[in-house]
This record gives sequence, C-alpha cells and structure tokens, in this order.
Amino acid sequence: MNNNFILKKFYYRHIGPSNTDIKKMLKVLKCKSIKNLIHQTIPKEIFLKKKLNIPYSISEYQYLNHIYKISKKNKIYRSYIGLGYKNTITPSVIQRNILENPNWYTPYTPYQSEISQGRLEALMNFQTMISDLTKMKISNASMLDEGTATADAMFMIYKEKFQNKKIKNNSYFFVSNKIFPQTLAILKTRCNGLGINLIQDFHENLCDKKYKNKKIFGLLLPYPSSLGEIYDYHEIIQFAKKKDISIIISTDLLSLTLLKPPGEFGADVVIGSTQSFGIPMGYGGPHAAFFSTHEKYKRFIPGRIIGETIDKNHHKAFRMALQTREQHIKREKATSNICTSQVLPAIMASMYALYHGPKGLSLIAHNIHKYTKKLEYKLISIMGNNSITQVNIFYFDTLYIKINKKNNFSLKDLKKVAEYKKTNFRYIDNHHMTITLDETTNVKDINHIVSIFNKFKKKNQFFKYKKKNTSRIPNSLKRKSNFLKNSIFHKYHSENELIRYMKRLEKKDLSLNHSMIPLGSCTMKLNASTELLSLSQYEWRNIHPFAPIKQTKGYQLIFKKLKKYLKEITGLYGVSLQPNSGAQGEYAGLMVIKAFHNSLHEKKRNIALIPSSSHGTNPASAMMAGMKVILIKNKKNGTIDKNDLLEKVKVNQDFLSVLMLTYPSTYGIFESNIKDITDIIHKYGGQVYMDGANMNAQIGLIKPACLGIDVCHLNLHKTFSIPHGGGGPGMGPICVASHLYPFLPNHPFHKKKGENSQTTLTISSAPYGSPLILTIPYAYIRLLGPDGLKKCTEISILNANYIKEKIKNFYKILYIGKNNKVAHELIIDCRMYKSIGIDVLDIAKRMMDYGYHAPTISFPVVGCMMIEPTESESKEELDRFIDTLINIRKEIDEIKKGKYNTTNNVFKNAPHSLELLTNNDWTYPYNREKAAYPLNWVKKRKFWPSVNRINDSYGDRNLICSCT
Repeated sequence: MNNNFILKKFYYRHIGPSNTDIKKMLKVLKCKSIKNLIHQTIPKEIFLKKKLNIPYSISEYQYLNHIYKISKKNKIYRSYIGLGYKNTITPSVIQRNILENPNWYTPYTPYQSEISQGRLEALMNFQTMISDLTKMKISNASMLDEGTATADAMFMIYKEKFQNKKIKNNSYFFVSNKIFPQTLAILKTRCNGLGINLIQDFHENLCDKKYKNKKIFGLLLPYPSSLGEIYDYHEIIQFAKKKDISIIISTDLLSLTLLKPPGEFGADVVIGSTQSFGIPMGYGGPHAAFFSTHEKYKRFIPGRIIGETIDKNHHKAFRMALQTREQHIKREKATSNICTSQVLPAIMASMYALYHGPKGLSLIAHNIHKYTKKLEYKLISIMGNNSITQVNIFYFDTLYIKINKKNNFSLKDLKKVAEYKKTNFRYIDNHHMTITLDETTNVKDINHIVSIFNKFKKKNQFFKYKKKNTSRIPNSLKRKSNFLKNSIFHKYHSENELIRYMKRLEKKDLSLNHSMIPLGSCTMKLNASTELLSLSQYEWRNIHPFAPIKQTKGYQLIFKKLKKYLKEITGLYGVSLQPNSGAQGEYAGLMVIKAFHNSLHEKKRNIALIPSSSHGTNPASAMMAGMKVILIKNKKNGTIDKNDLLEKVKVNQDFLSVLMLTYPSTYGIFESNIKDITDIIHKYGGQVYMDGANMNAQIGLIKPACLGIDVCHLNLHKTFSIPHGGGGPGMGPICVASHLYPFLPNHPFHKKKGENSQTTLTISSAPYGSPLILTIPYAYIRLLGPDGLKKCTEISILNANYIKEKIKNFYKILYIGKNNKVAHELIIDCRMYKSIGIDVLDIAKRMMDYGYHAPTISFPVVGCMMIEPTESESKEELDRFIDTLINIRKEIDEIKKGKYNTTNNVFKNAPHSLELLTNNDWTYPYNREKAAYPLNWVKKRKFWPSVNRINDSYGDRNLICSCT
C-alpha cells in the first residue's frame, strides 16, 4: 500500500492492530478474512449492502484547517444575556492540566476506588465547596445541568413523600414564575411523564385561598430570580413548612459568597450550576450542575456521592457511597435515571475554588456586584428615570431595565445599536430587558454598555441619580457565615503549588493512556488529540446558548452535518442533539413515543417491555417517563424468549407502548430473529426503542432502521469518541423514524417551526445539550470516513472474538452467538469460584496489581465480567490482557488445590500498594514479587494503587461526604 495513503488515513492511527496483526488474529479464529468473520457473526438478512453515504476521510492536518474555517463562522459578541450562563475566566493552569490532560479526561467512572483516588478526592473537594456555599449537609458529585437538577430535586421530594405516605397521586408542585424559562420547560416535561400537576405563580400567592385545597408537596424558589431580583423568602418558607411543603432553592453559586446561604433559611434542596466557576459557556455546555440537601434524603438523592472511608490497613480513602442507589441495581425502582454525570467540569470547578480560595471568590463576587451598581448609576445618570427604570430593588449581578413608553426610542432601536456594537442583552418583551454582568466585566465594558444607551440620550441632559438604598443586597440576606474553611482551600493559590497538587492526584488514577480499560457496554476507545483541540478554541468556547442564531453559523453548520451523518449511520429520518447524556437520550426517546401515542388518542399505552439483556438504565428511564415496566425473559443462550414476549404482548396489547432493546444485546450477541421481534411489537401497536450503548458493533454493517427500530439514542461518549472524563460529560442524541419526527424535543429559546413544531418536550437546559463537545464526534466521523467507520466496527468484533478464543479454555464464556462468535463484547462467568471464597470483586481487585481496570462486573449478570476491548487496542495490549486473565485463573487454581487458603491470598489482599509492599512486617503466605509483579512485563509497566483494598462494606451511614 502507498505510504502516503497510510500517512493520510486517520484510521491507521485510531485502530490498534496492524494489518499483520489482523492476519495473525484471524488465523487464531480460523477465519480467512475480516469479511468472513463478520458474515459468521452478523445475521445475513440485516447486513448492509451499500457503503455509508458520508464524506471520505480527511487527514488530521486537513481536518484542523477545515474546523478552523468553520469556527470563524461563529461571531463572538459580548453577551450579557444571563439566564444561568456567563462569561468566565478559565485559569490557564486548569485548562492545560485538567481539561487538556488525558490523565484527567480518559479515565472511567470511579467505580474501582483503589485506582480512582485522585478523581475521588477532587470530587470530595467539589462536594465540600457546594455544601459550604449552600450550607446544606450533603451534596452529590454533580448533575447534568441546572434544569435537569431541578427536575430531579422535584422528583426526589415527591418520591420521599409518596413513599412515606404523606401524599398520593395527583399532587401539586408550586413553581415561582420568576424561574428560568428553560427550567420551567424541563419541569413541564418531567411532570407530564410522572403525572405531577404544576402550578406556576408569584411565590407570595402560595398563601392564596385558591390553593388551599390543593395538596402541594413542593415549592421552587429562585435566588436570585431569572430577572435578577433578590427576594426575602423567610415568611413564605415559614408558611410552606407549616403546610409540610418541601422547599427547593435554585441559586447562583457565586452569589452565595455574598448572600445568606439557603441552608440557613429553610431550604430542603439547593440546586444550580457551577458554570460561573471557570467553565466556558460553550454554547450551552458541558457544565456541572450541583445538588445539595439534608441527610434525610441521602437514600433518594440522584447522581453519585463521594464518601470518605478506610482501606484494609485503616488508612483514609475515598469511594463512591450509597452505590445501591445506582439505576443498574434498582432498575425501575431507582430515584433517577442519571448515569453519566459531569465529573470533568466538576473537577475544573473545584480546582477553580482551590485556585482562588474563599477570599478570591468573594473578591470576584464583590467586583461583579460593584460593577453592576456602577452600571445602574451610569445608565440612570445619562438617561433619567423618565426614560428608563431599573426595576430590581435588590440584585447581585443583573439589572432589570424597563424602557418607559413615553420615551423617544424603543427596545427594537436599542437592539439594533447593540448588535451593531456586537453586544447581546436579554430582551424580554417590547419594553423590558436585563443586563447580567460577570467576572470578565471591567470599566471598559461598563463604558461600552453605556455608549449603546448614550445613542438615545437627549442632548445636554444629565441626571443626578439619588439611590434610595445604596445597598443592593438586603441586610437580612447578607452572608455572615464563613465558607471553604478547610485547609485544602487555602494551600494552592500559587500556580506552582496547584499544579503539583493536581499532579499528585493525577498519579493516583489509572487512565486509558496507561492501559486498556476493557469495560463492556462502555466502549473506552482512543480519544484522539486532534478531535479534542476545538474544546480550547476561542470561537467554540465563548458563545452564549441563547445568542441569536445568526451569530452561531459555525455551530449550526456542525449540527447540520452531524445530524446528516447520524441519520445516514442509523437509517432514521430525524435527529435531536438536545439530550446531554445517554440516560437523557433514553428518556427523550420514550417521551417522544409517549407524545406519539397521545397524538393518536392512545394515552392508555404505558407499558414498556424490557428484556433482561437490555441496558441497565432502561427501566429507570421508563419509570421516569411514567411507564410501567414488564421484564421479558431471555433464553439460556442469551436470546430473547420470543414466546414470553408474544405472551406478554398479547396480554397487554391495548396498553403496549414500547419494547426497549439493546442491539447487539448486553449479553454480547446479535439476535438472529430481531426482525421477527420488532414485527410483533408493531403488529400490536407498539414502538421499538433501541439503546445505542452497543452501536460500536453496528456502524457501517447494520442500520437500526433496517431492524425495525423507531427510535434510538447514540452514546457519543462511547461509540463516537467523546472522552468519558472520569464519569462525564456525555451526549446522547436521539434518531427517530419519520412518524416520530414531529415530536422531537423543542426548546423555549430555539423553537422549531414547521413539521416538528407541535412538541412541547424539553430535555436539557440548552437547546443542543452540550454543544462544545459535539465537535468531537463530528471530527471522529470526518477523520474516519465511511471506510474507517466500518473498519472500526469490524476490528471491535475481531478484538472481542480474539479474546474469547484465547481464554475459552480458562473461563466459561456465558453467551455465544451463531457460528461460535460473539459481538464486540463477551461475558465470562466467575460464579463457580465462589465455592473457594473467590468472587468477581476479588478478581477485579487483583487485576489492579497487573495494571488493569477490571471489565464491567456483575452487570448484566451478577457474578460475571463483561469485556469490551474496542478497536483502538493493539494485539500487543490484547495479549497482555489475555495473559492477565489466564494468570489470574492459574492463581485461582492454586487456591483450589490448597496451596493458599481461601481467606489469606493474593485476591483477598489485592490490590497491593507500594506502602504495603515496602512494609517490613510482611506476613502474607506468598512473596512480595508475586503480589506486585505477577508477570514479568508488569515490572516495566507497573501502576501502583495509592491505597490498599477499600472496605466497601464500611457502613454508608458512617461515610463523610465532605472535607472536615
């Protein structure tokens, strides 16, 4: 092959095995070619006949020039729109050493605590920061965005009251009419799914007689409001408490350095966004929302909580707490379907707090407030109260301006001047607007804003502005309590010290740039540097999500092309990019189906059929959409029991809404009768939803539309190479058939027109979810092209089958498809070792000594491991991983033969930290070399866990969830 051709083709960089390696692997499998392997693996009747109709691949150099040109189509205006999004300053030390560092953006969710201590500590700092600023007892480790955090808070208090029999169905949730419009839209969607009644009114009207007989279980109050006003809620909260109404406060985190924290005046839950803590707007995300509450809710709180515990030698350690709340375990009984959180942005926000400390954060907030007051003074001084009125009595960073009717200009005139001067304000109606300032605002910006209004100043007029109240924060709401008192927030204000701290944390975490992370259903593949460079580019980072469309032509072009490619890949008709996680994609898909049934006057259709082989979050998403879950059995060979399916379909035919499939299934096999299954559902009036978790085994070979799929979501943070970020961010857009297109999500700030304008469904706070990271899958598709995408799928199937063939004599492969082949992942059965005291968790811990993150454990089958190698792993790495599994099996046999006892062995003591290995008091029945270097190649590649085995059963009640 031409060397220049190889140099230009990105997939030779992305795909791990060389052509020579591929031949060797095929020989092991006794297959003549890749084509031969694929035809043995995938049912012939669903195999694609044509190549994908997307542009051919371009080189990395060509792509960088291409994306740079597109970025210049975005127009960067100075935005003072607010609504929860602000200009920020990302400290360079955080951008370079967290955001752009593969040690931070390539690890997986910290389920395996011993090799995740760096991230866990950083997230503990995040939780401490949130708890301190809000004055709430516990906080979680981030949520997707402010709107969905609010919706989850509503559901949490609803679930707690419902479970404790304090309320029944048809309860009411009272929402202040001063909350963000995007949050209200999300709440309406969520209430529609859950059957909760929504009341929207001014908060003081909660006491009104018309609400006397309505069972109101919750109250949402903004602090400050969406228009910037700071209300004193003490009286209304006292009234609500007497009525047993739980209080949710949505707040601006930075404002809490100046304002009395909600935890001090009766809040039950406090939510908001940490975007103002140094995270770029990125046209809407990703940003880390926060969620803090009281101890009584800790069994209901959505998302993940990091707790402080101990390791085997009683040293302090961190781990994810309350893991029994995870939706894979609780399924339809889960309190939330959130799976991906926002770990990377959350860590950036926590480092921002460390970098500035409490004094620095207070100074930033004081400066913003000072400039806001200065702007008010200047505007009134030049325009006069007869021309404009500043409506807010109290505020932090937002002025609410009314243009008086007798004026000689209109907001329309002012908007023209502002746009000419490349400035965005929020225009509410013909007479009202807001101006929100931020940490980047300076005197020059104030003068610039004034110059816009100055165009409409009457000649020779100047008004002496006498403020009735010089303070714009009421005395009763000024913060008196300290925050961020822990020493961690006082140590790292110099860049030298902060970068060393980040490095110490980084070294404690195993990431993808150290070794393969073989997690089944999670697809930990190469996140190429070229794909990620756009995240740091000015033109992509600094756009407000509600900026006028004409300023965002670069983004719009990316969206248009990405949608076109995803439609071609799936064969479906329409795409929504709004869902900002895989779980959000599941939920969005189900709500689209629900809207479709409702349009046919079939609201009674609320049954979701879910096979055991489907993805773990499916039941939780179905529950959130207000559906009743019925499980479908799988046969012993892993395929769906068609008879059980048909029986349950017929029994529930009048109520059937959807069948939720994962294809290939989480059991790692392609259902050969997939078309028969989807035909059954359609025959009885149902829709078929496909979970996109395993799309890595389909692209270029199969199209979901050809399987009879009506809607599917795509995990862009899996198949399309967005990094997992240590547990987030992610994106989960949905693709739908033509009859579902009219019901795709809408958004109050980007309302769709025409064919799909009838929907009121809103899923995420921003119209396109987390658009900044959508540049990554766009790069992935353009760099690979149709041939490269297909090649990735083929090699992922080859790699999985190669592992299966090499370990089949050492482990039982639980499910195998036709022709003795698996899909892109496989499950090994570890349950038979329990007879000698070894369970799947012991094997996972031992794998750390070899320098590997364990495969997915106990999902989808308890006591088993699900392995997915991905196409990016080389044969050399696969062989090391195979050697690890084989050697671990030999170590199990040593215990079985009695060489070591069942309670004191390399498994029960794993992982072995450096401290443990260098301890003079070595009392174990095996030597140090066996513990640390079980295979010769480990010596040169050793990863040392920073703690010993963590006591996972150390009671959650005793966990400390913030720094003390």
